[in-house]
Amino acid sequence: MKPPRIEFCGEWFEVGESGEMTVGREGELAIDDNPYLHRQFLRIYEDFGMWWLANVGNLLSATVTDATGAVQAWLAPGARLPLVFPQMHVMFSAGSTTYDFTIHAADDYFNTSVTAPSGSGSTTIMPVSLTVSQKQLVLALAEDVLTQSVPGRGTLPASADAAARLGWSMTTFNRKLDNVCDKLDRIGVTGLRGGKGRLASNRRARLVEYAVATHLVSAEDLPMLDWPKDDDEHS
Repeated sequence: MKPPRIEFCGEWFEVGESGEMTVGREGELAIDDNPYLHRQFLRIYEDFGMWWLANVGNLLSATVTDATGAVQAWLAPGARLPLVFPQMHVMFSAGSTTYDFTIHAADDYFNTSVTAPSGSGSTTIMPVSLTVSQKQLVLALAEDVLTQSVPGRGTLPASADAAARLGWSMTTFNRKLDNVCDKLDRIGVTGLRGGKGRLASNRRARLVEYAVATHLVSAEDLPMLDWPKDDDEHS
């Protein structure tokens, strides 16, 4: 069975003769010397006649999607999933930096379609819609990730910087962030609910990972950041 190839920051990496590849601060794919990143975070390996992606870290999680963004999984510590699509996009955050790479499989078991027809004859693309101001919030957080000329790493802004980019007060920013996270949580997106021991920075990172990986926002949406501000207090 041919091993997959990994594309990161414009470079290609091959799984070696050992039949596995580790991803992290150290390993066959050394992502970065970021101290918030595990030395060994992800592992790509063959088992039971299939290639797998496993989270071998103990703190960080990764967002994994197919090429269309239609299929999405949250890979928590200790979890693994089979590499069954022609391409699988992996995003994760360590500290204030978000990283992404693509796994290209030599064999594909499944394929996916971006759209599904609705009963009215129109086309449904995403299971959730955002107001203008909610989308502006996501774009402000994801701007650096979306504007990278070569995908691979981007910086997550502090809440104060994202609020300033939008011309909002911190109270408005935090309220709208709560509303976006609640809306996505209601449709089953994991990792967004705040709670004991879960910092706001983790929630913001997970929001960016999900929104970019599932194509909820894209670089084409960035001009929305300069649209007139929505003063709707309920959005």
